[in-house]
Amino acid sequence: MISRNNEQKEYKLSQFKLHSEPRDQLARPLRDLRISVMDRCNFRCPYCMPQHTFNEGYRFLKSAERLSFDEIVRLARISTDLGVRKLRITGGEPLLRANLSDLVGDLSTLPGIEDIALTTNGVLLGKYAAELKAAGLSRITVSLDSLDDAIFSKMSGGFGGVAEVLEGIEAAQRAGLTPIKVNAVVQRGINDHTALSLVEKFRGTGVIVRFIEYMDVGNRNEWQADRVLPSAELAAQIHARWPLESLDPNYKGEVAARQSFSDGQGEVGFISSVSQPFCGNCSRARLSSDGSLFTCLFALKGADIRGPLRAGATDDELIGLLSAIWHGRKDRYSELRASLEAKQSQVRAEKVEMFYIGG
Repeated sequence: MISRNNEQKEYKLSQFKLHSEPRDQLARPLRDLRISVMDRCNFRCPYCMPQHTFNEGYRFLKSAERLSFDEIVRLARISTDLGVRKLRITGGEPLLRANLSDLVGDLSTLPGIEDIALTTNGVLLGKYAAELKAAGLSRITVSLDSLDDAIFSKMSGGFGGVAEVLEGIEAAQRAGLTPIKVNAVVQRGINDHTALSLVEKFRGTGVIVRFIEYMDVGNRNEWQADRVLPSAELAAQIHARWPLESLDPNYKGEVAARQSFSDGQGEVGFISSVSQPFCGNCSRARLSSDGSLFTCLFALKGADIRGPLRAGATDDELIGLLSAIWHGRKDRYSELRASLEAKQSQVRAEKVEMFYIGG
């Protein structure tokens, strides 16, 4: 007869079944899960949520349509069985989600999660930075496209101000949410002439500025190829003023190409989805705030996870669903941009909007 202790041991072991980590059709593992907690934003950046579309008449999600914190934590926990080690909280603007630090606190307790980061426009960061750090948040990334007030206003849709964002970055520094990264989307003829001012502002402060090529995400940002400033061109401009040296990636699959200042005053990064695609090392999945899973930033559609979740699916069933989605993945949009754009224009396919799944 099996003793009660052995029965309990067998039961506990059954709760921790080992699941093989899936690889997609290009042998890429799943390592990063980006979780959108809010589809709303307090900015109206033209390259993401242009005001003429996302105005008072636009229907955003109702609270009941968004995943609850408990549902998010459950999916994050399950994803660790499939290889996820890093979580990033995104939006919309994630700091608009009430009690966000409670979610961070719960996520920080999950075994297997090594890093929890958050991307924000920074306007509310001064209010919440210390609270988020105390809850277990590891790092912050702040979107800041220019230090010039007029250009900033143009690129934020007229909402917020540079001073508020800088105050948020300072609050994050004081709280220890480091290393802080500042992301700037660069558009030729719009804000490219202010890029070096961003570098000058943060050189030697420990804040890492990363320049992002203007991408054709979604359908409403009126993307034009001639507004893309290739990273190589911008890097050459920076190098001419402050000599740069190439750095190795921090980890396999890092999206930003890193370069350090030769005088030791920190580093800058370049995210070059248009001119230098990095699809081959992409290990990221994106969970929308209403529970759809997307395997590419440029995806045409996502897979419904909320439905099975709320219908009572077991952990093993959800693991099987997520594994099958990832295993079937073959996305590499940036590498095939030209041919896919031609095909999509013929069938009028619509890509998911960036505010819906985060960057």
